[in-house]
Amino acid sequence: MPQHVAEQSYANHVRRIPPLYWAAALAILADVLWALWLLIRVPSIGTAVGLATALALGITLGFARTNALTVQNRIIRLEERLRLERLLPEDLRARIGDLSLAQLVALRFASDAELAELTRQALDGPILGKDEIKKRVKSWRADWLRV
Repeated sequence: MPQHVAEQSYANHVRRIPPLYWAAALAILADVLWALWLLIRVPSIGTAVGLATALALGITLGFARTNALTVQNRIIRLEERLRLERLLPEDLRARIGDLSLAQLVALRFASDAELAELTRQALDGPILGKDEIKKRVKSWRADWLRV
């Protein structure tokens, strides 16, 4: 848990991409532009390979981020389905499969006491997006271990 934040809430729960990722992305972008400029100015197999390598690095950086988020979402989906099966009343338990991934991701912040009511609202009300669900959470269940 970060030392500077005592509690997690809707206002402070967003996880920002670390500066290292931004620096890496900028370095790769600069490399792609440089390799493209070289290919235009001095076309050769070597400059083409340089551009292909720079593009491959950029694609790899993108996939590393999206793959980590995909795995995180799959784990959240599993954890929340198990939690919902344990805590929801019978009538809602049968409808767990109707919740979208975004709704499950948002419901993970709800305390056990308010989980059933928020789940009912997400299932019965107009479709609630993840931000609307998070804004309705009164007792926030912190999640500091995120990608």
